[in-house]
Amino acid sequence: GVSAWLEEAGVAAVALGFVDPSAIVRVKSVPIARFSDVASSGVGLSTLFNAAISNDEFALSPGFIDGPSGDLRLRPDPAATVPLAAMPGWAWAPIDQYTQDGEPYPACPRAFARRMADALADRGLSVSAAFEFEFSVGLRREDGEFQPAHEGPGYSDIALVRNHEFALDLLIAIQSQGLDPQQLHPEYADGQFELSIGPRDPVAAADAAMVVKQTVRAVARTHGLVVSFAPQVALGTGNGMHVHLSLWEAERNLLSRGDGPAGMTGLGEAFAAGILRELPAIVGVTVPTCLGYLRLQPHHWSGAMQCWGTENREAALRFIVGATDATAGAANVEVKPVDGTANPYLAVGALLAAGLHGLSAGDRLPPSTEEDPDGLPDDVKAERGVRQLPASLPEAVNELAASSVLRDAMGEFLFETFVATRRGEVEQYDGLDDEELIRRLRWRF
Repeated sequence: GVSAWLEEAGVAAVALGFVDPSAIVRVKSVPIARFSDVASSGVGLSTLFNAAISNDEFALSPGFIDGPSGDLRLRPDPAATVPLAAMPGWAWAPIDQYTQDGEPYPACPRAFARRMADALADRGLSVSAAFEFEFSVGLRREDGEFQPAHEGPGYSDIALVRNHEFALDLLIAIQSQGLDPQQLHPEYADGQFELSIGPRDPVAAADAAMVVKQTVRAVARTHGLVVSFAPQVALGTGNGMHVHLSLWEAERNLLSRGDGPAGMTGLGEAFAAGILRELPAIVGVTVPTCLGYLRLQPHHWSGAMQCWGTENREAALRFIVGATDATAGAANVEVKPVDGTANPYLAVGALLAAGLHGLSAGDRLPPSTEEDPDGLPDDVKAERGVRQLPASLPEAVNELAASSVLRDAMGEFLFETFVATRRGEVEQYDGLDDEELIRRLRWRF
């Protein structure tokens, strides 16, 4: 079985990764000899971790997770378990949450993502998804400040040469884990890099996101470096974790070779329009910490404006066209207002839920925006429905709490528990000045 294969691959221990509402990964580790038993019976963890906020406090929700009692069973998924190239002897396993009675736990993010993918499958459709990662590499100084591994120029060979050993080892490790690296390059901010990997089904894409983060951290450590996926590690950084989505019917990409906007089919357009319509609430899931709103501002290429456009990096939905027969399969929607504090299962699940709602409602996209959306005249903004997405976590939480689409998709228990954690996050951090907020949170991610 899987245990024997892992053992042959040199694995002695498996880290079981539980992703909390702020995308902090809590781990329980088991020796390989116990892995088969644990895959069927699980290991225990307090239900409180579904109510965790980013400083290890808990935000309780009356009637849902409201006290210290209660225990989960975390069951690893053997089929998705991966030996870690940069942590010899270790493997990584994503987990599903169950009750002590063996029932699926209603606050499990991975189960939510799977439900949304299954709902698409019931329509004869599937989604191909990929996360794209920006992160800051450098040193953690004794005073806690970030010392970047390069000072630019952005995208430059200078920055790459400074870090070529790290970059090469990272590409080799990602490749050896079957994650299909697409590209890796130094980004604009000091110490910043960007890595993209190939698409896969939505749950596998979220699983891969967790393995990528683990791998980046482990490779950096072998070079005496540390990594942060925080939306800002210093004023002006702006790390995102964009999501690329394409909608398929069997072997046909429904975002290309159609009669709709930019070559989308009717179903492809409805799916994208559903996401666009729900974005003000979705950012409460995809940008779930106060820190993310330092990044989610106009003119930062962060997708702070609710609009869509072909190859428009200021639009919240950047559409990448498959204009020719050769590129038709590559057409996809890039969702830009997502960052590394987002639980990837909740993020992809929320996006699929909105897309599904768009399909059911037969949504249509407004006219596209190829200009800078922030600079449009008011009448054009009104015609296209262009407005700034929530500019703070309190605003985003209010939008999220009012979303019947996400409430219905997530279910009352997961929805109310998650909203409570975001309100807890606001209570902890809202009102701090930017530098203090960064200081407190840069190394939590």
